[in-house]
Amino acid sequence: MMKRLTILLAICISCSLTAFSQAKKPTIMVVPSDLWCNTNGYMMQFDNQGTTVKLPDYKRAVQSSSELMVVVSKINELMTDRGFPLKNLESSLKTLEMDAAETAMSSSKSGSEVSESPIDMLKNIARADIWMQISWTVNNVGPRKSITFVLQGLDAYTDKQIAGASGTGNQLIGAELPVMLEAAVLSHLDNFNSQLQGHFDDLFTNGREISLRIRKWDSFDGDLETEYEGDELGYHIENWVSDNTVEGRFNTSDASENRMIFEQVRIPLYDQNNRAVDARGWVRGLQKYLRERFGVESKISMRGLGQATLTIGEK
Repeated sequence: MMKRLTILLAICISCSLTAFSQAKKPTIMVVPSDLWCNTNGYMMQFDNQGTTVKLPDYKRAVQSSSELMVVVSKINELMTDRGFPLKNLESSLKTLEMDAAETAMSSSKSGSEVSESPIDMLKNIARADIWMQISWTVNNVGPRKSITFVLQGLDAYTDKQIAGASGTGNQLIGAELPVMLEAAVLSHLDNFNSQLQGHFDDLFTNGREISLRIRKWDSFDGDLETEYEGDELGYHIENWVSDNTVEGRFNTSDASENRMIFEQVRIPLYDQNNRAVDARGWVRGLQKYLRERFGVESKISMRGLGQATLTIGEK
């Protein structure tokens, strides 16, 4: 009897370890924080439909700051040692630069325009689940040095902070930046990673959160209150969203004849073939549904990874 219990316990432990080792982890990209970029003069101005917006200039920071590259490299190393897959900021910037199809502006065939910021474009290229922002300062007290750091884990789809850590390392004499950073970060990193993994596990169970806006072109002969098959177009859209979200989780925060806004929309993290589902791909399902069932054309535009707009009437 004891032998059977021992064998059963060993099998259970083995299965648990196998499941844990195969657990999916979020992909992460390490970037300097907005505060660090602003403090060190790495900012750019972006014209967002007539409004000037200041954004971090990651490209210039990567090309100009050897200190940044050392810090990013060390964080990448520490995260990789803990089994978290990473996207490289410098490589993503190069891909963005070489991708001629990616532009800051897109337009419909009638000339209507939707703006996309350079940061949104980078997110679309990198496709990381979480942006890990870091800022740091070096403290000098005589011959001794220490480093104060702040880590923020941001959901790349919603920009919500889902993990955080901060602290100051011990004062060291003659230590290089990577050594001071590791000394300061190491005691906080496992808890930080646990927060990241907990957030990702929630996404896996309850779906990724996005927002969806529905609007119409002026050229569209109708609106969201126009009836199709005995019901208003807006209700057909709302029913599709309900049927295609995780457990029907979403919130209709606004609905009129000209627009609808869905927030806290939970879309599946993976499809039935275990392929990652993103906001654009998910909204394409709605686009196809409207075209095939009602003959209504539409255009998808994105802001970042998690804000999708479907404009009805034409492409």
